[in-house]
Amino acid sequence: MAACRAQPPTSEQAWLEAAQTFIQETLCPAGKEVDKELTRSVIACVKETWLSQGENQDLTLPFSYSFVSVQSLKTHQRLPCCSHLSWSQSAYQAWTRGGRPGDGVLPREQLILLGTLVDLLGDSEQECRSGSLYVRDNTGTLDCELIDLDLSWLGHLFLFPSWSYLPSAKRNSLGEGHLELWGTPVPVFPLTVSPGPLIPIPVLYPEKASHLLRYRKKSSIKEINLAGKLVHLSALIITQNKRYFIMTLGELAQAGSQVSIIVQIPAQMVWHRVLRPGRAYVLTKLQVTKTRIHLSCIWTTIPSSTLKPLRPGYVQELELDLEFSKADLKPPPQPTSSKDSRGQEGLVRASKVLHYLGTVTAVLHESAGLYILDGQLILCLAYQKIHGLRRVIRPGVCLELRDVHLLQAVGGATTKPVLALCLHGTVRLQGFSCLKPLTLPSSKVYGASLYEQLVWKCQLGLPLYLWAAKTLEDLIYKLCPHVLRCHQFLKQPSPGKPSLGLQLLAPSWDVLIPPGSPMRHAYSEILEEPHNCPLQKYTPLQTPYSFPTMLALAEEGQHRAWATFDPKAMLPLPEASHLTSCQLNRHLAWSWVCLPSCVFQPAQVLLGVLVASSRKGCLELRDLRGSLPCIPLTESSQPLIDPNLVGCLVRVEKFQLVVEREVRSSFPSWEEMGMARFIQKKQARVYVQFYLADALILPVPRPTFGSEPSQTASSCPEGPHLGQSRLFLLSHKEALMKRNFCLLPGDSSQPAKPTLSFHVSGTWLCGTQRKEGSGWSPPESLAVESKDQKVFLIFLGSSVRWFPFLYPNQVYRLVASGPSQTPVFETEGSAGTSRRPLELADCGSCLTVQEEWTLELGSSQDIPNVLEVPRTLPESSLAQLLGDNSPDSLVSFSAEILSRILCEPPLALRRMKPGNAGAIKTGVKLTVALEMDDCEYPPHLDIYIEDPQLPPQIGLLPGARVHFSQLEKRISRTGSHYVVPAVLQLPVSLRPASNLQASSCHCLSPDAEYYAQLCCDWLLVCACCSLCFDRALDMPLGSNIVYCCFRSSTSVQVLSFPPETKASAPLPHIYLAELLQGDRPPFQATTSCHIVYVLSLQILWVCAHCTSICPQGKCSRRDPSCPSQRAVSQANIRLLVEDGTAEATVICRNHLVARALGLSPSEWSSILEHARGPGRVALQFTGLGGQTESASKTHEPLTLLLRTLCTSPFVLRPVKLSFALERRPTDISPREPSRLQQFQCGELPLLTRVNPRLRLVCLSLQEPELPNPPQASAASS
Repeated sequence: MAACRAQPPTSEQAWLEAAQTFIQETLCPAGKEVDKELTRSVIACVKETWLSQGENQDLTLPFSYSFVSVQSLKTHQRLPCCSHLSWSQSAYQAWTRGGRPGDGVLPREQLILLGTLVDLLGDSEQECRSGSLYVRDNTGTLDCELIDLDLSWLGHLFLFPSWSYLPSAKRNSLGEGHLELWGTPVPVFPLTVSPGPLIPIPVLYPEKASHLLRYRKKSSIKEINLAGKLVHLSALIITQNKRYFIMTLGELAQAGSQVSIIVQIPAQMVWHRVLRPGRAYVLTKLQVTKTRIHLSCIWTTIPSSTLKPLRPGYVQELELDLEFSKADLKPPPQPTSSKDSRGQEGLVRASKVLHYLGTVTAVLHESAGLYILDGQLILCLAYQKIHGLRRVIRPGVCLELRDVHLLQAVGGATTKPVLALCLHGTVRLQGFSCLKPLTLPSSKVYGASLYEQLVWKCQLGLPLYLWAAKTLEDLIYKLCPHVLRCHQFLKQPSPGKPSLGLQLLAPSWDVLIPPGSPMRHAYSEILEEPHNCPLQKYTPLQTPYSFPTMLALAEEGQHRAWATFDPKAMLPLPEASHLTSCQLNRHLAWSWVCLPSCVFQPAQVLLGVLVASSRKGCLELRDLRGSLPCIPLTESSQPLIDPNLVGCLVRVEKFQLVVEREVRSSFPSWEEMGMARFIQKKQARVYVQFYLADALILPVPRPTFGSEPSQTASSCPEGPHLGQSRLFLLSHKEALMKRNFCLLPGDSSQPAKPTLSFHVSGTWLCGTQRKEGSGWSPPESLAVESKDQKVFLIFLGSSVRWFPFLYPNQVYRLVASGPSQTPVFETEGSAGTSRRPLELADCGSCLTVQEEWTLELGSSQDIPNVLEVPRTLPESSLAQLLGDNSPDSLVSFSAEILSRILCEPPLALRRMKPGNAGAIKTGVKLTVALEMDDCEYPPHLDIYIEDPQLPPQIGLLPGARVHFSQLEKRISRTGSHYVVPAVLQLPVSLRPASNLQASSCHCLSPDAEYYAQLCCDWLLVCACCSLCFDRALDMPLGSNIVYCCFRSSTSVQVLSFPPETKASAPLPHIYLAELLQGDRPPFQATTSCHIVYVLSLQILWVCAHCTSICPQGKCSRRDPSCPSQRAVSQANIRLLVEDGTAEATVICRNHLVARALGLSPSEWSSILEHARGPGRVALQFTGLGGQTESASKTHEPLTLLLRTLCTSPFVLRPVKLSFALERRPTDISPREPSRLQQFQCGELPLLTRVNPRLRLVCLSLQEPELPNPPQASAASS
């Protein structure tokens, strides 16, 4: 402020000399001599104003005040201020008390401002007038706002006793601020009062003027003078070519006829500031014109027209020499609104039109024209192009709103009533604010043109406009300023370059904007009766969608996932009641939830910048609040392979939010599954999946200011050569995992740590290419043309970010920026990389991709004489996958994931000493269905994932189609691949009395058994017959099972996502003999058969913790290490069935045993309770008609009951059986050959070859559907 206001003089003479100098330089016309009269008048005006406050009688001149020019304010005044020459200190303090506590009050400066009040920005009269007011002196011109204006003030010199100056609030803006002129300015020279006309002005009043307008052809009058009371004043309409407004005059005495006048002369735009509804005026020299839209006639002003207040005696009514009939005197029919709201009568609401006087209490959004009035109402000025007044509006400003629309319950996240002005209404400034302007964020300052386009071009109704403004603010909150600048996001759209903000909202306009919405026409909106405008009728808006932050979306996904986590629902009865604690917790250890975008209300739209993470090696969608891993796929099941998309803005409406849940629990049994205290740990992994066809991808503009200049050109001495590149064809990509590498030179002081990295192998397609302008030079010739150009690339550190884009059979360009003299791609080795013989044996070069290198998608067509690259994925044949003599142990195939389960050690092994924990491995097992063209029933295969490939990459979900490359094929053979470490052979004290549970071997041996480890899975092995059981499926395993394991060379490519709704296909209905035909019978099917007899039956009550037998419901182990007091029932029955084509043994377990025995649930529960006492009841039948071998006491009533039941017709009956093969499709052990068997047919012995019995596992058992009974015969006569 010191630069703006010089130090006040210390004496009266000095003050007068300074005033004279200021007046001569600032107020006197240039080139003229000193005007002493002007000097005396200015000082006298200042003195009179200074003494008017009544407290400064001892000082006749304001010596503490300094004169200030317009240029000084514009140049030096950087902060808002005010000056009140006529106010006392007490008056100023009372004025400042009008501000709210905590708000900054305008500081008072002791400045004297004088200037000429004009409505023309420049000196030339030819310049267009826009209706704005200015204060002018010799140093410049400054915009100003005035509450009340008299046209006689224009062009006169004034002293402004009370004023405020507010510099431009926008950063980096060319705006110069504006003045707010409080009170009435004091003229330096007395204003001349124009005398009244010598003769009264002949005028017409509205009634006759309207009649003359209708029947103008009957009269020779071309110009009229019109008098009347102003009943309505429209907004100042601003178009590209001109400005205009429409005023309506009515009768003076009573309501009657009204007539409208359009004012469109630029010099008359200032009238809009003068006119006040309710006052009477006279307009001279009006003529008739036609409106452009309706081609109707209306009175208009001409350049010589004048506006005067109506005073008594100044006018005389003009008598027309026209005769009107009674029909002519009737008012013309009023046009009706053409807006059609059919089909929405129950939804459409009508707004109320009213007048309102209120005070602004908050600024919601300056660029969008949204404010808060009196703390209760939202004021929307967006439907009028009010530019000058918006800079004045801030908390504390008093506004008068006339003909404003009141809309209540508009919806769209807006709860307060809204006052909105259309072109028919006006807003009038009634009082300035004593508060300093608020420092608004950039999001609420920039983008005024964008919000105007939403109203005037997109034709948004008020509810939708409020939602769009709030949504754009949310988007700025997500993306600005680190992703892009706020002014770039809200920049003014231009032809061919739409605004980025509009591009993100526009995809839903067709749905949100009702069809047939009429275009806005200013003439219709102002003149049409009844009134019709976009604010007249509205439909409450339900929030169509929102753009949540990545952090909020991830939290919402986790909240929904854990809210739906119900162990009882995941393992419903009756299956859960038969599971042990280990089985229960294993089934609950991993689960997943897929939330499609349609489940969110309101709908969620995914929006973020696509980035490649070097920390995780996956793609992410990122905003300012967080990031979310993502998997984008093309329609052709191809992944995203173009690295140029990194940094683009991705908008997705249709997506899948996936939440993988991992739970560590210790539920003792199914009865406690509703108790949360048995869950020790919960964690989740959240990511999104979407197809690129459902995404809108927009390039993000680079920042235009505030960013550091690029150093690439300055650091490169070669001018246009800024880098070099080389094309290569990728043949294989290895897994992303932590690996050991040699230390870089100079880093020997730091211990070596495993580093997240991956390798790729490929072939150079050409030599190095240099950068030439925007393209690449021809490739350089190779040193040895015949040398195989194989390359081994190592990605580690930040270069891991390229992992999601690299896939086999694709051509890529490796780009190294900087000086291109030194070839960087021909190096045989690389610093910090171990030249291991295994890696370099078949590769011409081994390179470590540097952090500053980039990757681009190339094409083999860029290089001549190169064959087209095949795009098919490598596939191993079924013989290679399931063949025992296949020499290749690495296989590749596509498959659908059927199930996924965590493999953890059994509870018995968890109780081992910590020193032996290193021998216990954990992992993930995937069961997949192979996709084979020549196989009608695809075989199922198990894939194991162990450290260091854990956790598995995202997207490996049940139902997803995945391509696995270079998996290691293994075959489990008895005593070979069943790894049984010595530390895992349980001591006798830890061996349960019977660990085989209900899936006991056929021998029904009560001996103990041990655990065997297959990869990371744990199997039960019978100590008697060495038969191994799969704990997941609870079924025996063959001796030669094919399975696959992840290794460091394995890569995975997701081909398709799990379907949102998957209908299970019915099982095929076959004959049992079909299972003996062909190499690949169906693994699961349905058949109609007959139960011939029962082979064995076993009922157990085992400990839920250690699976030992529990007689009387108590664990039989004599060891305090078993804490469980729960026992669960388990049962199995082996049946012999036949359907006339073959026979098979069928194993039914648990609740299916009751179905096989034909018992109701209550009867079966009673049998289980009777078996609780002994803990184990086992029956084995030698054959049809043979004796029963029982492990239980034969005289027990339960044993007698079961033996009788198993041989009764209630069990031996026809059934409909759904089954799975006990021999797994991946079991490649030799099939049991057919055998010779002798049958007795009468007295003749018959010897024939009999196929081995099929072994099936029961999935469900139902009673056969009875055929429809024949029609009853007619009664016999």
